[in-house]
Amino acid sequence: MTRIRIGTSEKGGTFWTEGEAIATLLERDCGVASDILDAEQASIENARRLDSRLIEFGFMASNWIGRAYRGDAPFEGPVGIRMVAPANSGAMFFIARADAGLGNVRDLIGKRVSIGPEGSGMVQHIHTMFGVLGISFDDFTPVYLSFEDGGKALEAGDVDAQWQCPYPNAVMREISERMDVCVLEYDSPDLAAILDCVDYYRPMTMPSGFFRGVERKTEQLAVVNIVAAHESTDAEIVRQFVATMLANLEELAEINPLFEGLDSIFEPLKSDGTAAIEFGGTPLHPGALQAYRDAGYLS
Repeated sequence: MTRIRIGTSEKGGTFWTEGEAIATLLERDCGVASDILDAEQASIENARRLDSRLIEFGFMASNWIGRAYRGDAPFEGPVGIRMVAPANSGAMFFIARADAGLGNVRDLIGKRVSIGPEGSGMVQHIHTMFGVLGISFDDFTPVYLSFEDGGKALEAGDVDAQWQCPYPNAVMREISERMDVCVLEYDSPDLAAILDCVDYYRPMTMPSGFFRGVERKTEQLAVVNIVAAHESTDAEIVRQFVATMLANLEELAEINPLFEGLDSIFEPLKSDGTAAIEFGGTPLHPGALQAYRDAGYLS
């Protein structure tokens, strides 16, 4: 049996659970077994592992793949990385205790905010967003904790707010069951400014009842997460990986709600061609290209 290695995220995190779901279908449909490897600094670590041929596939946020392809910091040089498939587009958001008196993202100024492990993609999002909004890291106290530890710190009162990305995720659901939380909102001009300046973000409406404590819908940011491979990864394995995703879009969403709406991210391939998912100018892997052609997404 063919065996592959898939780089994901911290155990139980977004990429970890998505990797498990795809691996289940790959083994069932193609006879390909998978080792699911965790990663503290998911996007960066997975790009580096692809470069060192330690994994065949790596989950990343789309804002990192172009950096790896070009060799921009923190990468020491260009990585032979190739785009395989989008994985999901999930809301990113800040939560606070419901009784904390915080309602807006700008209320975080002067507060203690858990923003993810130091050097992680989560932290990079904060740098990007706050850079647009003119908020310096000196304007608040960044606390570098994982999803799970950040939730515990929020519950204990050791931080005032926590950065979550994306939802749905099991850790966030458990946090909302343990304590009353609220989701911070953006001023409309602030949200528009971020979307105008950053091409890998998407607008997303978080509906009321998304999890316990969300009593009205809010407008949030979403980032497209992706799966990448090295240019030397076997083309047939990549073709099978993508073909399995495309053939099981509804089942993937049933296994893991993070995949809901994934078909809408693939759809622009039909009108815009490969550029629709070549984030940061990173070319599609030839195996992925073949899968999209076979499935009728590309001519």
